[in-house]
Amino acid sequence: MSESQTSKIAAAPEFCGSTSYWTETQIAQITNASWPSPAVLGKMDAAPLISSLALWDIWPVQNDAGDLAEIAGGSLWIILSAPRSADPDERHGVARLRLLFLKDSVWMDCGLLLPDGFSPGSREWSGSTRVDLTTKTVTLWFTAAGRRDEKTQDFEQRLFHATGVLDLSGPTPMVGEWSALTQSIVNDGSLYADLARNQGIAGRIKGFRDPYWFRDPADGKGYLLFTGSKPTHTSRSDYDGVIGIASANDSDGVTNFSLLPPLIDADGVVNELERPHIFVHNGLYYLFWSSQRSVFSSVGKACPTGLYGMVSTSLFGPYEPINGSGLVLGNPPSEPRQAYAWQVLPSLDVVSFVDHWGLEGRDIAADSEAKQKQFGGTVAPVIKIALEGAKSRILTGSA
Repeated sequence: MSESQTSKIAAAPEFCGSTSYWTETQIAQITNASWPSPAVLGKMDAAPLISSLALWDIWPVQNDAGDLAEIAGGSLWIILSAPRSADPDERHGVARLRLLFLKDSVWMDCGLLLPDGFSPGSREWSGSTRVDLTTKTVTLWFTAAGRRDEKTQDFEQRLFHATGVLDLSGPTPMVGEWSALTQSIVNDGSLYADLARNQGIAGRIKGFRDPYWFRDPADGKGYLLFTGSKPTHTSRSDYDGVIGIASANDSDGVTNFSLLPPLIDADGVVNELERPHIFVHNGLYYLFWSSQRSVFSSVGKACPTGLYGMVSTSLFGPYEPINGSGLVLGNPPSEPRQAYAWQVLPSLDVVSFVDHWGLEGRDIAADSEAKQKQFGGTVAPVIKIALEGAKSRILTGSA
């Protein structure tokens, strides 16, 4: 991008059907030879925060502009949690949101975020969280997977939001008095896959999840980004992942949202573009997501499990892949599963969780002992990156 393109933020149109594409030609620039990688994680990096729990998919409590909110001299974080079990994959079926407090580099457990029976799903999956420190109002957008009291679990995903009250009276911050539970978006299947009809398969499910709140500084309007899939009647492949977007129907996103066409279409390339998030840096919109190697189609066989992204001069694009291919960082080739679910903060710190570390070539599909013992289930070391136009590089935490 030219210097003139980065000079000012362009206002988004009232309604825009523009979609950018992540293509086979772009990802063909990724080879098995090398890619930007964090350092290989060791035993100390995988030390559990809470010995009885698996923790994964972490995100911060942010202010309305997307910056990390300073709270009681530290910061609050939401993370998925579940009891540790012999099969780490079982955690997805019992996931609950948990609140963590980080102060002076020490993590403190604040307990479950939502009270029992509040969520309309059978388990709670990822989202985003905003706080207004003036009113102490916390707004949570999250994924309700399945249905409360269902007899058989499936992969249905619905997006909800609710408001709570930040309580600073105790030894650690808490959020309570949850109310105003609202279904953020009703998906009619016209723009995104209706998961009542097509849910995909285990390990490669279809998506309507991971809501991320974003207020566009160009016009002050609010939006939700989310992980989506194309409806069957418009997709050309089983690998039909998209990053969806919906516009708020009120100023603060506390009623409901209207669906718009996807921002990014990766049909034919990858099944899932997970945990999408976006911020403006030096006048450019940086849009990031995570994808696992296992969910790429055959055209992406060289693509690592990694953090990917695109950049644009406006919210609605057009977007071009960062570093030409979209790859911002990938797990080290020697440890291809060591971390996942990266989120880049506006400070350019990158957070994630420790997945299967220290495998040393072992295949967890064939080695159940390694699958259990080498699952980290904890917060990974922070990585620092630099962004310069359509280029990125790892500054700290690299190999």
